[in-house]
Amino acid sequence: FAKALTDEGFRLVSGGTDNHLILIDLQNMNITGKDLEKRLDAVYITANKNAIPNDPQSAFVTSGLRVGTPAVTTRGFKEEDMAVIARLMWQTATGFETKADEIRAEVARLTAKYPLYE
Repeated sequence: FAKALTDEGFRLVSGGTDNHLILIDLQNMNITGKDLEKRLDAVYITANKNAIPNDPQSAFVTSGLRVGTPAVTTRGFKEEDMAVIARLMWQTATGFETKADEIRAEVARLTAKYPLYE
């Protein structure tokens, strides 16, 4: 997932991760952690705003976003699905105003492949 995020253009704190948590540094983008968290919620992707080292933003706004893989891997998502999620997150960060409905529809298609209950 970390590689897919960097391939899309996100900058990661520490350059990557060795575990299931990833901290994205949004300082090179025109969005705060708080705003991206709200946008992602609106397209049914859950993430949390998070401070980054030496964050110039307050803890209530943040310059970072924390994402993790436990929920999607528990559901059965595969590596190729992580690339889709990374792409949808990038689209949410950069083109939310024009692509929100399209992103929501793709999230719905992706989650339908891995239902919570059968």
